[in-house]
Amino acid sequence: MKKIIETVPNFSEGRSQSKIRKILDCFSGVKGVKLLDHHTDKDHNRLVITAAGEPASIKKAVLAAVAVAVRTIDLRKHRGEHPRMGAVDVIPFIPIGDTSMEEAVAVSLDVAKEIWRSFRVPVFLYEESASRPDRKALPEIRKGEFEGMKEKIKDPQWKPDFGDAVHPSAGVVAVGARRPLVAFNVNLDTDSMAVATAIARAVRGQTGGLRCCRAIAINLRERGIVQVSMNMTDYTRTPLYRALELVRMEAKRYGVSVIGSEIVGLVPSDAIAQSAAYYMGLENFTTDQILENKLTD
Repeated sequence: MKKIIETVPNFSEGRSQSKIRKILDCFSGVKGVKLLDHHTDKDHNRLVITAAGEPASIKKAVLAAVAVAVRTIDLRKHRGEHPRMGAVDVIPFIPIGDTSMEEAVAVSLDVAKEIWRSFRVPVFLYEESASRPDRKALPEIRKGEFEGMKEKIKDPQWKPDFGDAVHPSAGVVAVGARRPLVAFNVNLDTDSMAVATAIARAVRGQTGGLRCCRAIAINLRERGIVQVSMNMTDYTRTPLYRALELVRMEAKRYGVSVIGSEIVGLVPSDAIAQSAAYYMGLENFTTDQILENKLTD
């Protein structure tokens, strides 16, 4: 069987349709790569792409997209609610099927080296590709964002793995291999960032919440509401329904209600099945009972 790698690169552009189209074309026009999904958000000012394919083809597509982003996205003019440190903010590689994590790490290293060599954008390695344990977590690397990165990398502890000077308009990028992650957002019926920040703090694992949950507050200005934006780093240990219910519980303290949620990009069917079983009160349910799973066995 062919080796398959999934990639979910995040670009700091969610408003210009012409720029978004040029980036998408890098994935839709490469043999051996399938563009699976893309998600844009004007408030976040971010584009999230999901694609999969053979390692060599995925590397080609990602590097072509990086070239477009570096050429067209200027972070000196970029404003958005989502934290960012680069025109291409993060590039994860996820092993699929029989592909090993070691193979995904090898792809990430090849791409990281080439990004610095070809585009002079410094690279931090993260998650399974991290050069040190204290660099595994993306939020720690991104701290300070684009505006603070020039000062941050003067500290020897934060010298990039590849490169030594922040790109003037494209910043820096994090590249690494990781396990599947679910981007899960919950919307609240308030415009109070203080409330959303307090709830995010209560939910995320780093500050005493759910172990496999990272959370920040986002202001959805166009809708006049706020959002708790979460990355579920291991949905098998911290299910989506648990995160939603904890957000709902914490929101009640402030007289606030949950008015909706969303998944950004793709999601494993098991993650949805977990939530369906919880809310329906299904007894002794397993994913072996899902028809489509049986058909693809």
